[in-house]
Order: sequence, then C-alpha cells, then structure tokens
Amino acid sequence: MGSQVSKLFRCCFGSPNNTAVLETPDVGMGDEDDGRLGLPAFREFTYEQLKNATSGFVVENIVSEQGEKAPNVVYKGKLENQLRIAVKRFNRTAWPDARQFLLHGYSTGDTQPMKWAMRLRVVLYLAQALEYCTSRGRALYHDLNAYRILFDKDCNPRLSCFGLMKNSRDGKSYSTNLAFTPPEYLRTGLSSPFWFPGFSGCWQTCVSQSSMDAWRITPESVIYSFGTMLLDLISGKHIPPSHALDLIRDRNLQMLTDSCLEGQFSNDDGTELLRLASRCLHYEPQERPNTRSLIAALTPLQKETEVPSHVLMGIPHNASDLPLSALGEACLRRDLTAIYGILEKIGYEDDEGVANELSFQMWTDQMQQSLDSKKKGDSAFKQKDFKSAIERFTQFTDGGMVSPTVLARRSLSYLMTNMPQQALDDAMQAQVISPVWYIASYLQACALFALGMENEAQEALKEGTALEARRGSSDRK
Repeated sequence: MGSQVSKLFRCCFGSPNNTAVLETPDVGMGDEDDGRLGLPAFREFTYEQLKNATSGFVVENIVSEQGEKAPNVVYKGKLENQLRIAVKRFNRTAWPDARQFLLHGYSTGDTQPMKWAMRLRVVLYLAQALEYCTSRGRALYHDLNAYRILFDKDCNPRLSCFGLMKNSRDGKSYSTNLAFTPPEYLRTGLSSPFWFPGFSGCWQTCVSQSSMDAWRITPESVIYSFGTMLLDLISGKHIPPSHALDLIRDRNLQMLTDSCLEGQFSNDDGTELLRLASRCLHYEPQERPNTRSLIAALTPLQKETEVPSHVLMGIPHNASDLPLSALGEACLRRDLTAIYGILEKIGYEDDEGVANELSFQMWTDQMQQSLDSKKKGDSAFKQKDFKSAIERFTQFTDGGMVSPTVLARRSLSYLMTNMPQQALDDAMQAQVISPVWYIASYLQACALFALGMENEAQEALKEGTALEARRGSSDRK
C-alpha cells in the first residue's frame, strides 16, 4: 500500500516558510487545521493505483540513479487527479513490505548549470525546510544530500520526504562513506581494519552492526550534512569536507568554486558562504549552528529575490512559452478539428508492439468480432459520426483488446461530443499502455482545458511537447 499524507502537502505546498518535507501523521496540527489550509486528508493507495500512476513501473519513468539496479527505485508518476508524484519502491531489506511505497510531489525540468542566485535560493529553502521539521518535532533527517531536492511546478526547491521516512523507523544512519561522515561517528570506533574503495571513489570501511547502532542521526549531524551541501553548491561537485576545509583555511576560493559561476557573485558573498560551511562542518557538534542560524545567515545573501524560480532555472513556466508543434498549437487553442486531422493521418503506427492480453480461446472466439467493431469504429470516426465511433470502440475494448490509438480516437470522440471527463480517462489509459506517447499527453491537455483545469492542462501540454521533441530526436537518429 502507498500513502499520501495531508501534512506532507502542508509542507509541500503551503507551509509558513514555503518549504517541502513530509511530516508524519502523529505529529503537528490536527485534521481541523488541515481543512482550514485546504489540504487533502490522509489517503492510502493500492498497488494497482500506483502501478497505473507510473504506467506499470516502466523503466522510462525511473528518475533515481542507477535505474533498475538501485536497491530502492524512484519512479515519476501522475495520479488520476493529475497530481505529479515521485513513488519510491523499497526492496525487501530496506522495508518490511516489498510492495510498500512512498509518495512525494514531483516536477521535471531540463538539466543545466544552476545560476548563483538559484543556488542560494535552494539552500535557503532547505534551511527553512529543516527548521520547519524541527518545529514539528522532526529535527532528524537521514542522509541529507543534493539528491533529496525536488522542484515543484514553479521550480521552487522542495526537500524530499524520503529522508524523514528512514529515521522515523529507528533513527539510525547506516552510511559508511567515511569521507562524508560526521567526525563524531568515527570516535565510536570501527571493528574492522579492512578498507576498500567505494563506488563514489572515496574510501569506505566495513563496520560491525554494533558500530552502526551507535551511528544515530542527531540534529548536529544533519547540520554537518547541510555543510556538505553548501560545498556542493559552491563547487558544483561532491568534495570531501576534509579536503574542502583545507582549501578554505588556505583561502583558496578559486579552487573551490564552480567555473560555471564565474562573475556571478562577489568574493565577499563567496567568503561568507564558505564561512558558514566551515561552521556547519565543525569538528565539535555543539559548535555547529542550528537551523535558525542557517536561515539568518543565508537570508541576507539572497539575490534576485523578485525573479521567479522558473526564470532563474531557465525553464518555461507555461506551454505558451515553448516552441510548439502543429499538434501542440492545436491543443493550446482547443482546435479539435485540427487534432482530428492529425489522428486520422498517423493511423495506427503507434500501436506496434502493443500486446493484447487474450487467451487462445478468446482469440479464436472473439478476435473477429472485436476487429469488426474496431473497423466499424474507424469508419464512423472517419465519417465524423463520433457517437457511433464511441459505441464501436467501446465494443472493441470490452472484448479484451488493447490499443492506445483506439483509446485516443475514442478520447477525441468524447471531446467532440462534450464529454471531457471520459475523454481524460481514455487519454490517461492510453498513456498507461504507451508511457512515452506524446499524443496521449496532448489529449489529456485538451480534456483538462475543457474541464477548466488550466494549470493541469498546461503541465500536460508541456509534457506532450517534451515527449514529441524526444520522439523527433530519436527518429532523426
């Protein structure tokens, strides 16, 4: 079972500090406050719902590192209400129930060097998120690093709830990457003298369970991890803190700074940020700043505060900002006639490789009848008799046949007969069958526009544009 927690969305979309974290349901304000903030109540999702949201956990929807080889895989997905989510699927060793999942809001964007002003905004928002966690009794965050950062639809940085999930069980950190481990952990002693190079290129060591049991997360160790993220921000790479501190002591700012940031900040600002990183990485835990001190130090450094995050990121905010294809433009202006012409032109070329889950008996007994229904549906669609097309295509799907193009044509037929909700359902089902088929996204956009869901429609249109561009790139290759 998966779960969606109302307090997650308080943090994700409406916390006092515009931060984004998961707050467990036994902490913080009650349901009455959730209603006042307009947040959804706690909800559980079935395996089938999460499977549909991620198009069957297909490889194309994996967003975590190492793809399917990762011990815990994160998928992007979309719920029936169009909320875009990240779904983390745990393996048996990481979580008792192998079919247990965790949800979080998700947004996508192109990868490019991040501007200095945006990097400063990221760390400020994360400091605010950690302070919010602390104020709600969740001062511990497991394995805080750059990969815990997500961005919402406006490209504002959000702190993933995945780190809070980990320590909610036992409060322990099992990281053995010594180059990035707080020094107080190393004072507990390591039981094995055997060292080996880790996958990240840093040296790691084997440790006993008793040693790992002593490696509990503390608020001070979270601040240490925050300091390593400040180094990531400045350098654009993952530098071991010991090496970075040597460079800081030598005042070697140039060696630490990402070359992509040249000319974007003053030496004073860079020095101030390095000073803050040094405090976070202090050898003595009690000498490290708390989250409120982080916010106080980072706030005066902010630049271009009136500029929206999506502008700083260089990511179009609305579909109208994108270079749209003929189909994309037709969707944007709700031109169903133009969309009809395109669907007629492409035929069933996108149905290649789609398997129909029919037994041999069903093939022999029902195949001809289903194919006849499809043929009659295509004929009605061609003649623009959309009500008859809906009836015939429904006979085809009820017969156990699977075709994203049939679903797309029936979706457009529903739109032509002013039935946008049914059109949306068909378009979403087409995307479940063919996760990277851009036409399914475009039809979702049309249905959402018709339903008055402007923001969701814009997101679907952007998704369709990105998928179509990717398809065109693949065809050229």
